[in-house]
Amino acid sequence: MNASNSFPRRKIFGRVSIISGNTAQIAGLAAACAALALAQSAHSKLAAIVAMLAAWTLLYFFCHGIAHWAVGRILGIRFAFYTVGGTEHPEGYPIGLRWVFEHLPFFGVQTEKASMQKASPKAKAIMWSAGVTSSAVVPTLSTFYAWKAGIPGSKPFLVFAVFWAIGTLASNWRSPTGDYSKARHALHSS
Repeated sequence: MNASNSFPRRKIFGRVSIISGNTAQIAGLAAACAALALAQSAHSKLAAIVAMLAAWTLLYFFCHGIAHWAVGRILGIRFAFYTVGGTEHPEGYPIGLRWVFEHLPFFGVQTEKASMQKASPKAKAIMWSAGVTSSAVVPTLSTFYAWKAGIPGSKPFLVFAVFWAIGTLASNWRSPTGDYSKARHALHSS
């Protein structure tokens, strides 16, 4: 059985406007920053660890879609709306987490067809690469910051975050429908 057919298509829970999607994602990113600040100033070890984990989780969920949008807009690509739904790549997650990630609310962005037709292959590839790259890099940077700030539990969590980021990048790189595949396709279709 083909790997791309062995998992169901992404479960879409709904769609939101670009303004609403950006507002929600910016709020999620701001909440992550607040959680990281809380972790740094927490008076108990448990509160610091919970806040650090919350910051990482919020960054993981809220930086992907808006990275596509921000980079795409810089490169002249326009977008129609966001979708909200489970991951498109459940096979990239460990077996026990696949069902969970199929049902968590990831933001996906829908490009405007005419805009994508006008965009250069390089612009398309950069825009497609921005989402998954940010999903790996941004949360990992938060754990590096937590470690440098001396937040309890941050050193082992940094190790976990680095391995999670490597797994995120590797699984997306191998996925026939992932963002990196879309980027490679954009470059080769020129």
